[in-house]
Amino acid sequence: MNYKEILKDINTMIFDYDGVLTDGTVLTTEHGEQYRTGHVRDGYALHLAIKKGYNVAIISGGTSHSINKRLETLNLKDVFICVSNKVACLAAYLEQKKVDPSKVLFMGDDIPDYKVMQLVGLPVCPADAAEEIKSISKYISSYKGGHGCVRDIIEQLMKIQGTWMNEDAFEW
Repeated sequence: MNYKEILKDINTMIFDYDGVLTDGTVLTTEHGEQYRTGHVRDGYALHLAIKKGYNVAIISGGTSHSINKRLETLNLKDVFICVSNKVACLAAYLEQKKVDPSKVLFMGDDIPDYKVMQLVGLPVCPADAAEEIKSISKYISSYKGGHGCVRDIIEQLMKIQGTWMNEDAFEW
């Protein structure tokens, strides 16, 4: 089945953080603080998806407080960081939200995402994902991690479902 057909039924979007919402680069200061960069359009798309009522979550092995700070500004409440077992985290989240895994999109980029991506209806990845992740993805964005891949898939989903350019899209 074409990934666009699957997008019609997706109600939950889950993203890894490093390598998906960022380009994977982590700058570390001498005090141990970590800095990452991301794309503002990815942030807007996440914020809009939440505003439109989609379930949106982050499941990441990342450990920086900057992740929480960034996602708080987008109104993203379902944030799971320092996760060592993404499969267990996904199962608990889907049970809590009462979501069928076939209605879930997961965007990952590297080996720790492999098993969890096999459990969802629509596994997708950025253009620069690991080859193993590309091999199980039903869609590979033309955008790299941290450079608009999240916006790419959210925009496609919302356009197919008719929720992209409604009146409230113009208000933050």
